[in-house]
Amino acid sequence: MDDGLSAVYTFFDPDQPRRSLGTFAILSQLALCHRLGLPYLYLGYWVRDCAKMAYKADFRPLQLLIDGQWREFGVDEEIPAV
Repeated sequence: MDDGLSAVYTFFDPDQPRRSLGTFAILSQLALCHRLGLPYLYLGYWVRDCAKMAYKADFRPLQLLIDGQWREFGVDEEIPAV
């Protein structure tokens, strides 16, 4: 991957949910992308009903695969139930 970093394997301690370590990890990786001049940070899959992945929906734009097509959702757009 030449245009960004992958956060697919980012992990956190589920016994420390109030520390928001998943969000902290993403913000740290975004800062690294900025320093390296990379335009993208790939967060990997997001599963709507998985509480441990809920923080990923806070980062936009977000792309969802709907009916075989990738659709991008901006900051103010509601994410549809699929």
